Amino acid sequence: MYLSDCPRENIRWAGGRRFRNGNATNLDELEGKTMNAVEDKVMRVEIPKKYELFIDGECRQSKSKERLDCFCPISGEQLTSVPIANKDDVDAAVQSGVKAFAKWSGLTAKKRQQLILKVADRICNEVDRIAWLETANTGKPMRESVANVYTAADRLRYYAGACRALEGRVLPVTSDITSYDHRVPLGVVGIIGAWNFPLNMFIGKIAPAIAAGNCVVYKPADATPLTTLEIAALMNEILPAGVVNVVTGTGPVTGEAMLSHPAIRMVSVTGSTETGRKVMRGVASTMKRVTLELGGKNAQIVFPDADLDRAAQGILLGAFLNQGQVCTSGSRIFVHRDVAQTLKDKIIALIPQLQMGDPFKEETRMGTLVSKEHFARVSDYIEIGKKQGARLLCGGRRAEVAGLPNGLFMEATLFDQVTPEMTIAREEIFGPVATIQEWSDYEQMLRDVDGVEQGLAAGIWTTSLSMAHTTAKRIQAGRIWVNCYNLFPSGASFGGVKASGFGREDAFETLFEFTEVKNVIIDSADSYRRFYG
Repeated sequence: MYLSDCPRENIRWAGGRRFRNGNATNLDELEGKTMNAVEDKVMRVEIPKKYELFIDGECRQSKSKERLDCFCPISGEQLTSVPIANKDDVDAAVQSGVKAFAKWSGLTAKKRQQLILKVADRICNEVDRIAWLETANTGKPMRESVANVYTAADRLRYYAGACRALEGRVLPVTSDITSYDHRVPLGVVGIIGAWNFPLNMFIGKIAPAIAAGNCVVYKPADATPLTTLEIAALMNEILPAGVVNVVTGTGPVTGEAMLSHPAIRMVSVTGSTETGRKVMRGVASTMKRVTLELGGKNAQIVFPDADLDRAAQGILLGAFLNQGQVCTSGSRIFVHRDVAQTLKDKIIALIPQLQMGDPFKEETRMGTLVSKEHFARVSDYIEIGKKQGARLLCGGRRAEVAGLPNGLFMEATLFDQVTPEMTIAREEIFGPVATIQEWSDYEQMLRDVDGVEQGLAAGIWTTSLSMAHTTAKRIQAGRIWVNCYNLFPSGASFGGVKASGFGREDAFETLFEFTEVKNVIIDSADSYRRFYG
């Protein structure tokens, strides 16, 4: 069921700028292609007053009467509402997946590839509508939402091809006995997404799961479910019913029901470190396989030989992409004392280029935070930083945007005179707040970089390739960028160490997370062996 099929009285109309289709796959290409193709006419997007669950290929009412309201952080208005799926709803979604699994897993990898490629093409054909909904529900700039659509399509295409390369292993035991391993899908997997990249989270996680032959029950974040529900409905015209099911709701109700369901064979979760701990406790009784992509408190290290203009640009992207609401946000800037003041001056000079405004406008580079609650949380961290003695270099306040008095806009915020024990240097803020710490001793700097609980990502800025390699080996993080930041190419493994979780995403190895090895031993001899006489 598509939104256009909804009764007209259940439709809300909303406006935004329209983007023509393009073939861009990253922000650089978007700058030259898609973003220059912005039309002045207003796009009209249909949003139902309420959504339902998506189970077994159709919109289905929840057995629960409880609902969640979804808001637009740009205007403050309510967009729609979604059900809080209960245990019975989750069970219905799981049983739909169980029913679909035999047929879906029985298809050849080539056939699954063909269907998944059709989904990728379909998403690109709907770039206008999907990107608009992503921006309306999250507050991120439209240019980023457009990029997210093409990134999602690229993930689908990558795994559509990768699933055909899953190979087994043959071991000749004797001349008559052969052992072979091959990978088989798990069955029904449960996936729980985060709110900051709802589109990419949904596609990035389900793509390897369904490519490997599994069926999925997916729970989007309660604050940002719109694009997930839209794309699930879109997929229904291509994929068999029950391959992808979506249940909305809260963690304590819907999420817990997924974690405890005995027929869900594996769960993959993106969230905070504390969420990861709850997940581990929740799956203990059913012994599920788990992958966790959790939070980070990520460092960007600037060496004295770095190209400081390049570093300043990259640091801004690392710290303020999606208003800092990124698990890999490079919010801890470690700069060598010899170049610290020069780098600070360059960063501060560039911050006005992070133009804040209506996220639907072409020139906007920073949008809103996702919710009032999250805005208050980020504001509290800024006040804590001030009280603990950090010096505020810029930002730190709510920003006023003409015509959007209820928008949750926060200025790009930069602190220096920060010490490692300060709260803002240790805890994940998940907002547009970055800290600068100066260093002169290499070994002490590395101890400070690794002195936090998480180990998700880090950035290195240097012109010395040997120093880059040496430092990358020593940092305790799963993803290291050198002279770049926040690049996520398909095929490059992504995941954390320490309290940032375990398991790898976005790469060929991710297919291993969603499959298990089955071993077969064959005795092909004409005569049989006697063991008992």
